[in-house]
Amino acid sequence: MRIVIITQDEPFYLRSSLQQFLNLLPEKHQVVGCVVSTVSPFGKQENFLKKALQTLNVFGIRFFLYYSLKFIFAILNSSKSLDSFLRTNNIEKILLDKSINNKESIEIIKSYKPDLLISILGNQIFKNEIINLAPKGCINLHTALLPKYRGLMPTFWVMKNDEKYTGVSVFYVNEGIDTGPIIVQKKVEIGNRTQEELIKHTKMIGMKSIVEAVEIIDIGNVETLENNNEDQTYFSFPKKEDVAIFKKRKKKFF
Repeated sequence: MRIVIITQDEPFYLRSSLQQFLNLLPEKHQVVGCVVSTVSPFGKQENFLKKALQTLNVFGIRFFLYYSLKFIFAILNSSKSLDSFLRTNNIEKILLDKSINNKESIEIIKSYKPDLLISILGNQIFKNEIINLAPKGCINLHTALLPKYRGLMPTFWVMKNDEKYTGVSVFYVNEGIDTGPIIVQKKVEIGNRTQEELIKHTKMIGMKSIVEAVEIIDIGNVETLENNNEDQTYFSFPKKEDVAIFKKRKKKFF
């Protein structure tokens, strides 16, 4: 199958995740392009200064400095950039001047003749024109056991709520937020991991699960699990009091 990935230029975990995905993807499938949008780690496409100040205010100085240094290192180390990764793997970078749902954007993506679209850290809500663009559909990875923990930062919320288990879900995208039918779902024990360790662990399992979903879709024998709205929980950006509870429960970010 011809695959187009839709993502954002996230500097912390994306490159290693994509490399694992490519390592696991059977040779009969080809990633022909990668749509890259501006990074928005917490779901809203706001200016950089506003994001930085919000992060500092909510998560505190230690968290802010840790990820600021990681961000600076990632920017300075061009060999580890997403652009470098795409060039090394002969994947064409697709830049869109307008929203992904704009007609011009849709035509650009359509020109790559994808059989399947895969959203990995996608940060826009897709409309039906994008969802139905590829004949095999559009799938997404969410690092939680849907329908629980829809929305932003599921690794934070499961730890803050003292859950014993979380997971990953690969599902067909629809016009809702994390609401489509589930193709592959894996349960993960949280244990004593830090949030950073849990992010890395669930992304690793997530890449394996995406490849599993690609193979199921390619065979054509897809049996989906219900992503029931009646059982859903939804979480957005944390507040300072949420971070305080996270810390009170002896949880660690890194």
